[in-house]
Amino acid sequence: MNAYFLLAIAIVSEVFGSSMLKATKGFKKFLPPLGVVLGYSFSFYALSLSLKTLPIGVAYAIWAGLGTALTAVIGITIYKENFDIKKFFGLVLIISGVILLSVDGSH
Repeated sequence: MNAYFLLAIAIVSEVFGSSMLKATKGFKKFLPPLGVVLGYSFSFYALSLSLKTLPIGVAYAIWAGLGTALTAVIGITIYKENFDIKKFFGLVLIISGVILLSVDGSH
């Protein structure tokens, strides 16, 4: 299986797990914490499989950066969190950093 496809699965799983953290209401509900555990478990498993091929620095930068950006978008869209100019530029910087770390400079 393609390493970037596995990395995408890891990112989506991590975003799901992170998003479920807010829904746990301080771990007072049963199903959201189960989503947290399953999301993070599957995320780390898929990430570990992607690392068979991808360099750890690149894979982790993409996983953490895009996971952070997508989780922020979930917060804005689903949880109706505030979106302002600082958050916008923060997301732009995160995504720019992921792109810069992902570019292969060995040409």
